Amino acid sequence: MRGRIAAVVVVLAAGAAALIVGFGGGKLARAQGAAAESGDYDVVIRNGHIIDGTGSPWYAGDIGIREGHVAAIGDLSRAHAKQEIDAAGRVVAPGFIDMLGQSEITMLVDPHVPSKIFQGITTEITGEGDSVGPQTDATLEEMKPQCQHYELTCDWRTFTEYFARLQKQGMGINLGTYVGATQVRRVVIGDDDVKATPEQLDKMKELVAEAMREGALGLSSALEYPPAPYASTDELIALASVASHYGGIYATHMRNEGDGEMSALEETARIGREAHISVEIFHLKTSGKANWGKMPQVVAFIDNARAAGLDISGDTYAYTAWENGLSAYIPPWAHNGGGAKLIARLQDPATRARIRKEMEAPTKEWDNEWQEVTGPQGILIATVDNPDLMNLQGKTIAEVAKMWNEDAINAIFDLLIKDQARTYVVTFGMSEPDVELALKQPWVSFDNDASGSSPTGILGQEHDHPRAYGTFPQAIRKYVREEHLLTLPDAIRKFSALPAQREHLADRGVLKMGMWADVVVFDPAKVRDLATYENPNQLSVGMDYVLVNGVPVIADGKMTNALPGKVIYGPGYAGTQ
Repeated sequence: MRGRIAAVVVVLAAGAAALIVGFGGGKLARAQGAAAESGDYDVVIRNGHIIDGTGSPWYAGDIGIREGHVAAIGDLSRAHAKQEIDAAGRVVAPGFIDMLGQSEITMLVDPHVPSKIFQGITTEITGEGDSVGPQTDATLEEMKPQCQHYELTCDWRTFTEYFARLQKQGMGINLGTYVGATQVRRVVIGDDDVKATPEQLDKMKELVAEAMREGALGLSSALEYPPAPYASTDELIALASVASHYGGIYATHMRNEGDGEMSALEETARIGREAHISVEIFHLKTSGKANWGKMPQVVAFIDNARAAGLDISGDTYAYTAWENGLSAYIPPWAHNGGGAKLIARLQDPATRARIRKEMEAPTKEWDNEWQEVTGPQGILIATVDNPDLMNLQGKTIAEVAKMWNEDAINAIFDLLIKDQARTYVVTFGMSEPDVELALKQPWVSFDNDASGSSPTGILGQEHDHPRAYGTFPQAIRKYVREEHLLTLPDAIRKFSALPAQREHLADRGVLKMGMWADVVVFDPAKVRDLATYENPNQLSVGMDYVLVNGVPVIADGKMTNALPGKVIYGPGYAGTQ
């Protein structure tokens, strides 16, 4: 017994020493820093107030970076480096992780993703229900209009092929993706409202397993958008169980975020329990004026689920408006068979009348956004695909209805027809107190829920939601500096360590020895968002340096055009990195 106790003491002592070194404290940390000074660094960041991502208060120190990793933390005053950054009076923190980014296509248009890096984002997680893989001839044909719009050739079939294209081109930030439950359903079943046969479900499970081995982070769903509503809970549990086998998580845009949100939460929790998988709720919200003030009920449900042992959390972009396809205003049954059939139904007077009737009736059966919006003046047209409709971007449905001399619902129908159901809109449908309550929860991280963009080029022609350019700086400006809802260390934790923990990224999200050197340097008094609903395509300001894998993509507040990003592979990855 005495020998076993001695061994345990040695192990505990070694662990304690490692923690002291990691936090840069005391004589041991100074000795570690001095020992590291014998070699040169690629970058040394000096004199910063280090907020390490854990939620701890800042401490003074230098950071040495070598071969893309944090090589030393402490007093490096005698060290030499190829590049030195004086961070005096500024915060040095881990790069921010966007928990839902949507940049898988636009990163091929502009790999520097300026809208992201000027926010301090160094890593993005993407793949909301739809995902870049797997693909077939049929699904690639569905993507064709989007790819043509961006002047891209989209010809990959697998995650492996997509990742190879990204790495060959270069990436301004790191990117990881889920495999979408909608995507595998489209590959196997198509857009039809049918129940999966046992054989079809087995094929879908095989595709999820293959995607996990190719590096997917887990399974995602977006259950508001057809054909996703046609999937049963049992189908989702079966697919999530495969992702769980490979160590992935289940991330979901729930089936309902409005009148039926509590039943959607029940379904989400059931999937997590029965698939034995951790759960992330995308862009946690309570939608629609009738549901304003219900966030305490949502928070209580999640807290109770966590207390009962379910690993469930969420993320937020902390604006009171969301953005999605205008076609989401149409009931799910009308999408059966795909976009062309939806357009045909909108052109048929009898079916059009039925759709209108269902939109005008409150319901918990589907997420009826027409019932959630305060009126047609609360629907702002963001992006159209038809160039003849470009003059409508930035206008509301109320304004379009007046221009076309018809009521708002008919204007929605006709706009969908003219734009082949490819219009995106910003919808004002949340309350600020609900947003604030969600973002304060210790298990809530941040997401952009917007693709990487740029004020110039083809991407600059779109009228984005301001979150695309401003989510993280807005949180610092508004919720830390002005309203004091979060402390800066807690906000940084929600931007870095918390999302890294959720995504099982053991080598990112915290400033510690051996971690990848994703780092931001900024004056917290100067960081601010400029993007507005009226003029959204404006880069945020205040990020003096942003390093991705040890390489500055922003230096002295200017973009360097470096492309040091890496693919983030999930825990089931079977290849070689």
